[in-house]
Amino acid sequence: MTRFTIASFNVKNLIGPDREFYEFQSYTPEEYAWKEDWMAQQIFSMDADIVGFQEIFEEDALRDVIAEADRIGLESNDDVLPSKSKSYRKKVIFRKLGYTPYTEAALAFAHNANDTGLPGKRRPGIAILSRFGFVGTPEIIQDLSEPLEIPFSDLTGEDGGTYRLTRLSRPILKARVPVGKHTITVFNCHLKSKLGEFIKPDGASYAPEADLTRYDPVGRAMGSLRSALRRMAEAWVLRREIVAELHKGHPVMVLGDFNDGEHAVSSEIVSGEQPFRNYSWMLRPDAQDYNDRYSAEENETITAAVLDHRLTSAEKLFVRRSLRDMVYTAAFGGVYESLDQVYMSRHFHPDNADRIGDMEYFSVFNDHITDGSHAEAPYNKLASDHGQVMAHMHLRD
Repeated sequence: MTRFTIASFNVKNLIGPDREFYEFQSYTPEEYAWKEDWMAQQIFSMDADIVGFQEIFEEDALRDVIAEADRIGLESNDDVLPSKSKSYRKKVIFRKLGYTPYTEAALAFAHNANDTGLPGKRRPGIAILSRFGFVGTPEIIQDLSEPLEIPFSDLTGEDGGTYRLTRLSRPILKARVPVGKHTITVFNCHLKSKLGEFIKPDGASYAPEADLTRYDPVGRAMGSLRSALRRMAEAWVLRREIVAELHKGHPVMVLGDFNDGEHAVSSEIVSGEQPFRNYSWMLRPDAQDYNDRYSAEENETITAAVLDHRLTSAEKLFVRRSLRDMVYTAAFGGVYESLDQVYMSRHFHPDNADRIGDMEYFSVFNDHITDGSHAEAPYNKLASDHGQVMAHMHLRD
């Protein structure tokens, strides 16, 4: 049996000191030192075998954080692990206390094609850290070789126009990771945020909807519509890549910040459809009469096809097993929700008799999350505004 852990970590704007990432936003050397230490402590606490990072502006900064986590971890090992001369050195409790450094781990970084490199106009990338290394070279998916054209049709059948996507807002990083006797395809993503997209008129210095002293509720709602449409289109691009891997018979795990809850349309695009209770109740698309419905045999075939292509969130499996009633990774405006997920293919689902592994536990690191909309709640811009999630897995060798 091979055990491993896999985690997602939105770090919130990792970049070196005195480097302006967004307009008028940067870290002093002291602030950067604090952020580096906080991130290193989180990585040390997780001690995950595979980590998907989001909001990484500079690969070197991430490598420095990982090195600091290793320093903290090795120092901790000196304090908590008994020497080989002690008779109790093999007790399980000490294995749990030990930290495994990332000195031999592989790191893949995906630069954001939208990053200009200019102060104040930077755009973050993503990364995958793997103690198991990679099979082949990780793949970056951002510029589409063929633009995604999404056609619309009016309800009366006339042409409803199209939405065109040529580049994702942030890259998707795809890596094949060898674990035990298996190779798992891991996707790390950071889908478009909920921040509205406003169009700046020619010659203007900013979009009129951005001026809150002239609040435009309808215009701002249109900005939200644009960002939601982009997020759902990006989710479909990710879904297409997931299905291609499933058709090859590869186990799949998808990490990241989805910027939507589990039941949002964009998240359901990524995970796939929930099978209908009984397709025998449904009329065929070419039905000629009332009884022209799917057969019982076809119902079983359709259900199997849907399940074979469906992903399940680690959080959902954990809640189902533990009866825990709340998990969250972000808080804003009094709303606590899970924007960060670890999705896994049917290869790991407990209801699948042919699964290759199981999830043993699910961890959420969210003690640092506070909702700044409450007057009594502190806010620290140096810690992440996202919690980290981690699935504890074991494979059936």
